[in-house]
Amino acid sequence: MSTKIDKIDRLSELSAAKDDERGVSLWTEAFRRLRRNPAAITGAVILLLFVIVAILGPILAPFTPTDPSGIREGVVKSGQGIIPGPTGDHWLGYDHQGRDFFSRMLVGARQTLLVGVISTLIGLTIGALIGGVAGAAAGLGGRVGRWIDVVLMRIVDMLLALPSLLLAVSIAALLGASLTTVMIAVGMVSVPVFARLLRGSMLAQAGGDYVLAATSLGVKRNTIALTHILPNSLAPVIVQATLTLATAIIEAAALSFLGLGNPDSAIPEWGVMLADAQPYLGIRPGLAIWPAAAIIVTALGFTLLGEALREALDPKLRK
Repeated sequence: MSTKIDKIDRLSELSAAKDDERGVSLWTEAFRRLRRNPAAITGAVILLLFVIVAILGPILAPFTPTDPSGIREGVVKSGQGIIPGPTGDHWLGYDHQGRDFFSRMLVGARQTLLVGVISTLIGLTIGALIGGVAGAAAGLGGRVGRWIDVVLMRIVDMLLALPSLLLAVSIAALLGASLTTVMIAVGMVSVPVFARLLRGSMLAQAGGDYVLAATSLGVKRNTIALTHILPNSLAPVIVQATLTLATAIIEAAALSFLGLGNPDSAIPEWGVMLADAQPYLGIRPGLAIWPAAAIIVTALGFTLLGEALREALDPKLRK
């Protein structure tokens, strides 16, 4: 009798210990793990600082980023190899056109963030549309569904067959040098990644028990695909979008470095600033070091947060 009572008490303790875990959604549970992950906290802090600088950059900038005051005052003579370094008023010195470099770094953060976010949204929107249609068509079955899936995936395979940077350069060269071109080119590079990922996730979810239950209840297949399978397949796509932001910033900087970005160098953007600094590396290496370091640190923040989010959402990688 006492043994049965002990077992009942033990079951009650286990049930009470798990009361706090009941009813917790996947995202809530993932957020709890993210708060305990040092890499996630580090990435979040970096991104928070980056966003604050991008939003408040024009307000925080001590000088007008397009004003060539150094040339006007005669302290900058880039043709003679004279580009002053940091001073009390100009913390990072001047650039080759006599503009305050610290102000340009602050204001350039907004353009860099804008390029990364919009290009990622372009790739996510088009890729999710292709992958969602292909995944739904493959999951619905039937001859028409299989043909739709095959055609869309062959288009995606054609995009994947080209190296990403070569594809971006080709698109940028066809459309002409501009900031909008950079966003479109970088966004199109990530389209096949999002399409493949969402399609594969939807096909994996199509074999779930909840799909079988909904089918047995007479729910239409189109409704199951849109209201059940698709929402449950978005978690890996969102994680990939976080990681893609990091590569988008680097690829946008690479296109600007190659001269395919904004042709107006007066508008500060880290990739353009890095390209403009190349002829003056022997005189002022800081003109290249600061924007390069900013791009690397920002990409690192997105990568740390994205990897931590992937671990938090993936049952096989949960700690």
